[in-house]
Amino acid sequence: MVLHNPSRDATSSSQRDVFYSCGHCGYALNLSSSDRNTAKIGVEYGKAIKKGVVSFVAIDESRFTQADELRCLPYFRSRRSWGLFRHQTRLLCRGCGSLIGVATYDGTSSPSSPSEGSSESNYPASSGSRKYKIKIGALQPSDDDSGTLLLD
Repeated sequence: MVLHNPSRDATSSSQRDVFYSCGHCGYALNLSSSDRNTAKIGVEYGKAIKKGVVSFVAIDESRFTQADELRCLPYFRSRRSWGLFRHQTRLLCRGCGSLIGVATYDGTSSPSSPSEGSSESNYPASSGSRKYKIKIGALQPSDDDSGTLLLD
């Protein structure tokens, strides 16, 4: 149980970052609360929270097993534009294999398809920005501050 300490350092203008681990096995995912996507907090954010999803702008991809999938369902990109094929990458815990969330490409341009028989992803992150949608129920706050050492 984490208790809030109201007597924190007065020189610190921001709250302390929270690091998350897998909610099933406790494997450190190096997800930081400072990397959450808070740019569009509003109605969309409220809807996502109700669905049990938190959006991140950056994650440590080495802490996840990634499984690419291609969906063939119509979806809307905007009011006047829609697509048929949607690529997403499932993010699985490297410790236990539990589904943590998905990574999708942001924007209207779709990256090239992966080559057949390839286990590695040919979807470069530089071709478009990625959005990471992480399931709240798949996370737990880390007990230690090991994540802060990685940032120093």
